[in-house]
Amino acid sequence: MINESQLLIERVQTGVRMEKRLLKVLKALAEYHDLSLGDLLEGIVLHAFDGKTPFSAESLKRIHDLKKFYALDLDSSASHRLTEIKRGPAGKKAASGKMTTGKRK
Repeated sequence: MINESQLLIERVQTGVRMEKRLLKVLKALAEYHDLSLGDLLEGIVLHAFDGKTPFSAESLKRIHDLKKFYALDLDSSASHRLTEIKRGPAGKKAASGKMTTGKRK
């Protein structure tokens, strides 16, 4: 039986690419809250769509600590400015010039 507070939804698998350290912080935060990564992301997005903060003061402190642990020095000012580094021949890194976030032109 479904509780009145439960909502039936359909989830789909997605192959989203994301900055490596950011993903590590998100995975660690999900683990800390005993959530799947998908559940954490759904909660963050639904709060953002409503213009609400998704994190308590305690969670923000945990995020701060996780960012330090994983050397994540990005903040919201980096949004829409991230450029992915592609591996070239012989494993050398080379900037691809391709935007991985932001609006399409």
